[in-house]
Amino acid sequence: MHFVFMGVSGSGKSTVARGAAQRLGLPFADADDFHPETNIAKMSSGVPLTDADRLPWLGSLAAWLGERERNGESSVMACSALRRSYRDILRGGAPGVFFVHLHGSRDLILERLRGRSGHFMPSELLDSQLAVLEMLGPDEAGTVLDVASSPEKLVEEAVRIITEAQERR
Repeated sequence: MHFVFMGVSGSGKSTVARGAAQRLGLPFADADDFHPETNIAKMSSGVPLTDADRLPWLGSLAAWLGERERNGESSVMACSALRRSYRDILRGGAPGVFFVHLHGSRDLILERLRGRSGHFMPSELLDSQLAVLEMLGPDEAGTVLDVASSPEKLVEEAVRIITEAQERR
């Protein structure tokens, strides 16, 4: 199975996904590492990405998931996956994708974004991400976690969710 931790920038998806992957010994990918320099430059300057900007990036993420699938490995990925159409592309790489949506209030996430350093995504882009965010549909495999919890509690919950999902397979 493949577990994609999704949400807007600042929701903690990389922290929680990386922590869960380490605890479970699963391969981990951070979607930020797959962005071409042009996307990073655009976001760094406060310009939201378009779907055309995102498509090659999403294709490379789907390919990474597909490689894990072909190797018979489960995996963990942190990726915004804001729209259903983006999640569909990821599912195209590996059909057994389960989404863990890290979601919370705009104010809490904005506070976290403003307090973080060393990341290319400015807090000014939060509203554009929230505007395009599509919550998981009832037919999409996944769950929602409230980011008001501490990162440690979120990692614990994520480990439980992944373990239970793998046991059901």
